[in-house]
Amino acid sequence: MEVLTEGLGAPHLRADFDGQSGTIAQARDAADSFLTTLSEDTPPDRERSRDDVLLVVSELVTNAVRHAPGPLTLCLAPAPDGVQITVRDGSPEPPRPRPSDLNGGTGGFGWSIVQRLAHRIEVLPRPDGKEIHVFLSW
Repeated sequence: MEVLTEGLGAPHLRADFDGQSGTIAQARDAADSFLTTLSEDTPPDRERSRDDVLLVVSELVTNAVRHAPGPLTLCLAPAPDGVQITVRDGSPEPPRPRPSDLNGGTGGFGWSIVQRLAHRIEVLPRPDGKEIHVFLSW
């Protein structure tokens, strides 16, 4: 994990994960560290901004672990209107809504949560998978 605090575009975070057990918690911890650094110079406008960013990171990384097994990369950076979260994984399949499963434990909530909290989402195909860029208010 690398949190840059100086230089062009600082602060920003880039963290590579193997996609194995513990990846989701590690990604959330990395995002939390980044937000602490970001808050020193740019405090959030809303009380829930930090929680929203951490929730979206958790949902995007969970989806990557479940639906695109293998390595993934998480990046966070300030954006002109908030925070940009990027997750790159090895699946070419774009995210899609699924029926929510309250009883079977198969999920189906994550993508709709991301869509509800984001003010902009971009899904970009890559030769080795895809990148999902989510922009949230800060």
